[in-house]
Amino acid sequence: MSEIHDKVVIITGASSGLGEATARRLAKSGAKVMLAARREDRLVALRDAIVEQGGDAIYKVTDVTDREQMQALAQATLDAYDRIDVLVNNAGLMPLSPLDKLKVDEWDTMIDVNIRGVLYGIAAVLPTMRKQHAGHIINLSSVAGHKVFPSSAVYSATKYAVKAISEGLRQEGNGEIRSTNISPGAVATELPSTISDTDTAKNVDELYDMAIDPDAIARAVAFAIEQPADVDVNELIIRPSKQPL
Repeated sequence: MSEIHDKVVIITGASSGLGEATARRLAKSGAKVMLAARREDRLVALRDAIVEQGGDAIYKVTDVTDREQMQALAQATLDAYDRIDVLVNNAGLMPLSPLDKLKVDEWDTMIDVNIRGVLYGIAAVLPTMRKQHAGHIINLSSVAGHKVFPSSAVYSATKYAVKAISEGLRQEGNGEIRSTNISPGAVATELPSTISDTDTAKNVDELYDMAIDPDAIARAVAFAIEQPADVDVNELIIRPSKQPL
């Protein structure tokens, strides 16, 4: 039986893209999944689809930038399943733009979602995982968290931060908390749709012509989770084979 079977997994940003693909794959492997995102209609549709296929899924509408909502998400998971085995910090935004465009509101939003959202997720589940003496936190960074390119300064800063947080968590895990940082390249999701700068959007659209299916990342998440408790998969970078960046 898979190590994933019966594990309780919270997935943020579960309404589409990587989050949705991960939820479907983990549920198929027997995980109990708590779906979290802001768009309730999509959460309901995904929950229903998983349940219809024999999986175990519930949902809670959650804004990751609201610490109280993240705490409520963790509590709702405990109320339903009595434990939290894995948190997949997947929610994120990518409104790329050159610094000269001064899209400060977009910078603030990226910082709130991509950094604070990850930290609020960790804060919500870490006490429970410590009490269990076991837990696994999987953070979604990006290839932009390893390399900066024109228009990515702020986005890359947030994803470098996610990588740093993941490493800090690994070092503080004390043999109990596993930490995995996954850095996708171009994946066919809604992420590029958050880019408001026309020139940047055009360049990204050209790059995303080679985008891979979200299930490629879902398989990586499953791989990290299904390892024995004494194995901690810390870093995965997953790109299209044709992607130069």
